[in-house]
Amino acid sequence: MSDLFLIVGLGNPGSKYSQTRHNAGFWFLDALQKDILNQGVDGGFRSQAKVAAKIFRSRFYGTDCVFAKPTVFMNHSGQAVRTIVDYYRVAAENMLVAYDDLDLPAGTVRLKKGGGHGGHNGMRDIFQHMDNTDFLRLRIGIGHPGLKPAVTGYVLSRPSVDQEKLMMNSIGEAVAVMPDLLAGNVSKAIKDLHTSDNPPTSDG
Repeated sequence: MSDLFLIVGLGNPGSKYSQTRHNAGFWFLDALQKDILNQGVDGGFRSQAKVAAKIFRSRFYGTDCVFAKPTVFMNHSGQAVRTIVDYYRVAAENMLVAYDDLDLPAGTVRLKKGGGHGGHNGMRDIFQHMDNTDFLRLRIGIGHPGLKPAVTGYVLSRPSVDQEKLMMNSIGEAVAVMPDLLAGNVSKAIKDLHTSDNPPTSDG
């Protein structure tokens, strides 16, 4: 296994979905890229057909990182993630997957290692393709529409201005703990992130 750290964001490809709630994982990767660029490092995401993803590789707070946005649709994320893991020879403990979470209100973000897929379709597919699911996951709250039949339309639509602001604030808080996470101080990163949440002020 390599010493690379892999950060995967889940979402749907294409401009049609770029601003939808379901693409919060992609938003997190975009925020990480912006942080890297602000440090004076050049580079951007480039499509790599051999791993079915857009890839950006860079040193990030002293760690060699690969940032990946699968170019398949959310429900088929698993094969793409497995291909990326195998290609870069990344160990499960060196992988973070970021995705949207209906069970968390907008403005809330949670970091944990291991656990279940929580009913998230992208995560469910990853579980079906990975031998080891004991990886880190970042759950970005998007709120819930209240009724199960409304979920698909909700996740595939753009949040309100207020809700999007809450989501971006929580993503910024997640970016802020990355130095500790990459240094191996996962417990500190989790504690700092979970105590930095601002009380949500909108569910729309």
